Amino acid sequence: MSLIKSISGIRGTIGGKVNDNLTPVDVVKFAAAFGTWLQRNHNKENLTLVIGRDARISGEMVNALVTATLQGLGINVIDLGLSTTPTVEVMVPELNADGGIILTASHNPKQWNALKLLNEKGEFINGENGAEVLKIADDEDFEFAEVDDLGKYETRTDGFDIHISKILALPMVDAEAVKSRKFKVVLDAVNSTGGISIPPLLEQLGCEVVKLYCEPNGHFPHNPEPLKEHLSDISQLVKKEKADLGIVVDPDVDRLAIIDENGEMFGEEYTLVAVADYLLKHKKGAAVSNLSSSRALRDVAEKHNSEYFASAVGEVNVVTLMKEKNAIIGGEGNGGIIYPELHYGRDSLVGTALFLTHLAHENKTVSQLRTTYPAYFMGKKKIELTPEINVDELLTKMENLYQNEEISTVDGVKIDFSESWVHFRKSNTEPIIRIYTEAKSQEEADQLGDDMIAKIKSLI
Repeated sequence: MSLIKSISGIRGTIGGKVNDNLTPVDVVKFAAAFGTWLQRNHNKENLTLVIGRDARISGEMVNALVTATLQGLGINVIDLGLSTTPTVEVMVPELNADGGIILTASHNPKQWNALKLLNEKGEFINGENGAEVLKIADDEDFEFAEVDDLGKYETRTDGFDIHISKILALPMVDAEAVKSRKFKVVLDAVNSTGGISIPPLLEQLGCEVVKLYCEPNGHFPHNPEPLKEHLSDISQLVKKEKADLGIVVDPDVDRLAIIDENGEMFGEEYTLVAVADYLLKHKKGAAVSNLSSSRALRDVAEKHNSEYFASAVGEVNVVTLMKEKNAIIGGEGNGGIIYPELHYGRDSLVGTALFLTHLAHENKTVSQLRTTYPAYFMGKKKIELTPEINVDELLTKMENLYQNEEISTVDGVKIDFSESWVHFRKSNTEPIIRIYTEAKSQEEADQLGDDMIAKIKSLI
């Protein structure tokens, strides 16, 4: 079964049977549920929704289904066509729309697609709202408009231009400093919409752009998650081109990974760390990431006499805590930069502009910049349990075992040791405990994970 319904949207593999995969029937049902929910929560006659999609092969079909369904409810649609997640998020308030839908399965392989749901601020709807949408979909509680009341449809092609002009207008983006460095940048956009959104930004920042996999045809040339093992092509091309750096984005352009001038990974966790370093150097304020992100962000915040806070895992949770703490920077360790000065969403375009500004100001190479940050290494393991084992009880036992350490129970159990940490999260779908660790070396991080698995087994 490859249809996953969650509070943040619906995703699945194209084809197959209704309710098992993401079929046209499922797309219509879910789009109708979201449209209906919006109508019930707005005291307005004519609602308008913004939609945009990444370059997936199924995108055009899914787009047609969603658009027609919304019009059938009497909702007006502004279609951005090929777009990015952050661009749609920026354009919802820009166009005074009542919500948005992004058609993307993010870093999932090409057979996947999804509907991600935005409120009128261009932010992901929260858990409570998502549950209401799911209920409407399950109950098939829709009422469609009569023929004279169908929604209108229009297209816009200026989304990237507006998004980029807003980025260049940010006080903390120093375009002149970046231009003076004349950076040569290799871009791997995995044949999705990063290939048509990032180059115009880089060009306006005076960079020379070498394009790799920038044709938005949805045929991903490698696994689209921007992890080291998937990025050998760009690493080689950066060295061959003698480029200053490489930039890698996922299909919907909300995750940003950097490659240094030697073809080595800067470290996906460190995109946020570097951007936060730059911003906190110039303005005191809070930084936020999730509990499974690197401790390096906390270290950088402390260096600048600023506060650091950790949220539960998930972009909605990070944004909620950022608003609560009035944070000036936040995000997730997977290369997701959230800069509230622009909008509350992960955004590779603003991340790129801020990173290049920082690099230009520091007058360093990317590898030199990396050495200025604490070196941490992460491990990710999981332990499979039999269904009858009470996972919550097990986690409570672990919490009690380490009660003298710094502990957070915001999301599972996280134990902070002086030189390392471990984070236990239970899976919502299977009897598994996910174990994330971080330490000063890869061996220590992996060993900590193994030790914790042994400890858990001894408690069963």
